[in-house]
Amino acid sequence: MSSSLDKLRAAMETASPTGGEKKSYSDDTMWKPELDKSGNGYAVVRFLPTPEGEEMPWVSYFDHGFQGPGGWYIEKSLTTVNKQDPVSEYNTQLWNTGVEANKDQARKQKRRLHYVSNILVISDPKNPANEGKVFKYRYGKKIFEALKEAISPAFEDEKAINPFDLRDEGANFKIKIRKVDGYWNYDKSEFDTQAPLFDDEQKLVDVVNNLHSLSGIIAPSEFKSYEELKEKLDRVLGLTGAVTNSTAESVANDMEEVPWADVNKESVADEPVVASAESTPIDTEDDAMDYFKKLAADS
Repeated sequence: MSSSLDKLRAAMETASPTGGEKKSYSDDTMWKPELDKSGNGYAVVRFLPTPEGEEMPWVSYFDHGFQGPGGWYIEKSLTTVNKQDPVSEYNTQLWNTGVEANKDQARKQKRRLHYVSNILVISDPKNPANEGKVFKYRYGKKIFEALKEAISPAFEDEKAINPFDLRDEGANFKIKIRKVDGYWNYDKSEFDTQAPLFDDEQKLVDVVNNLHSLSGIIAPSEFKSYEELKEKLDRVLGLTGAVTNSTAESVANDMEEVPWADVNKESVADEPVVASAESTPIDTEDDAMDYFKKLAADS
């Protein structure tokens, strides 16, 4: 167990996006919890192992979501695959003006970090038909931190859990959601006691055979080109040239909170706004793909 947990610990410490996916609001393979009338949500899931031929039991990607005078911009960020992205470049220009209104706009347009794993739905009170099925599950920083905490407990009296193990080392994950300031809060979510997913070996095999590929989500071919994204950015924000204080301020005043129709309103990890044109939005994370490859080679 220690060897597999050590690899997961190392990967989580350096986890960053290595690709992106096309937006889809009708992906039947993607599961998400739902809230009840009181604004609470509850479900039990089991995180599943790495799909055959892939590197990790999760993938991650950045995207942007904001509104301007010309509509909505909700697109995957090319910085996920270590390429220049027009939104990150524009945010850098805004930030470097030193104007507070421009900085506010850059903050509203910053990247959001998402993770995707395979799960088996154990209990879904709002949609019982999902129970017993394998789905992809998109989640944010809060749940990823819970996975890291399970693998590397903070206290000596806590036993490490391998969240992605189907047998004795794993455990079901109880998702508990409350609405806090309009956002989905996962602070009360927790792992159950360690136990095999099933005692029946054939059932375990069946689950593994139904894992969804995650690598396709982060395939570079799934990204729009820089030119396509730049054209959309210009259209959404009404950009016609260089950043000006008046343009940025007027756009900032029109910005609203993004209605993430297909993404839980969880406070996900955001990029720091860059302070200079030479900085890149993923300076602290750009070694992750190389690290993942090394882990795979060592396994």
